[in-house]
Amino acid sequence: MSHNLNPILLVGAGRMAIEYAKVLQKQKVPFICVGRSASTAEAFEKQTGVSPKTGGLTRFLNEKNWPPSRAIVCVNVEELCTSTLALLNYGCTNILVEKPGGLHLEEIEKVACEAQLKKANVYVAYNRRFYASTKKAKSLIEEDGGVESFHFEFTELSSRISTSPLSPKVKENWLLANSTHVIDLAFHLGGEPKKMISFSHGGTTWHPVASVFTGAGLSEKNALFSYHANWNTAGRWGIEVMTKKRHLVFRPLEQLHELKPETFSLKKIPLHDQWDQDYKPGLFSLVEAYLSSPKNKALVSIEDQYRKTLSWYEQIKYTKGTI
Repeated sequence: MSHNLNPILLVGAGRMAIEYAKVLQKQKVPFICVGRSASTAEAFEKQTGVSPKTGGLTRFLNEKNWPPSRAIVCVNVEELCTSTLALLNYGCTNILVEKPGGLHLEEIEKVACEAQLKKANVYVAYNRRFYASTKKAKSLIEEDGGVESFHFEFTELSSRISTSPLSPKVKENWLLANSTHVIDLAFHLGGEPKKMISFSHGGTTWHPVASVFTGAGLSEKNALFSYHANWNTAGRWGIEVMTKKRHLVFRPLEQLHELKPETFSLKKIPLHDQWDQDYKPGLFSLVEAYLSSPKNKALVSIEDQYRKTLSWYEQIKYTKGTI
């Protein structure tokens, strides 16, 4: 696979940048990596064979007089907004930024407004939309005549998060920064919410706003849905989609199981998932869509992300209920 493009600017040299680099190398796409520290640059080179530029994005842009036509931004969550804005202001018009595109609603709004002003395409990298399990499920759903109902759970491992080295700001915005992986995928499969009632309760030391979330509604595809998460106890991510002919289960999300009517045993559905096994799941197909099919409906624009954050994620997080 080859793409006749100028080198892509890969912003960041950490763990995710390494995953992107492996995919770009397989797809024979030239890239320049820009990181900050010598230590992350060394680790990046050891894994990929490519030596990154160090000193950070601002220094790199100041030393160049050409705007990169494409860039992938995979820095820390706190730096997603500033890095993307810097690229937009420098003239880059096609950007893939790691989820969620900003630390909170206000940052995502800034990027969305700047992208619109510059007439640029900025996409948020929700790689789970590109899993082989997702592709297979969408095919089965269409074959069955659509979604009747769906349910999803986004319980997080609170003990791990509380002791992680992540900044308090990221932890306070954890639903947007991490749980939206599941929420976005569920609504991608079952349809965006047309009506939704939400309740949240409790809180943790690292996420004081709430720690228990539940709600239900009707999607634009006229499918009933419900959701639940309790960050105070055990649990895992999962999505269940019901058609008239089968009950599809994503748990874990990379796998797909089905329950047929009049049966009680889950059957694993075989997948053509070699790319998901060889690379970070979903990333190969996500990058391929970003490079080859910018109008791919599975890509999430920053404008869509802002709308969803404003209308879905904030409601799920902040709507208080009495238990």
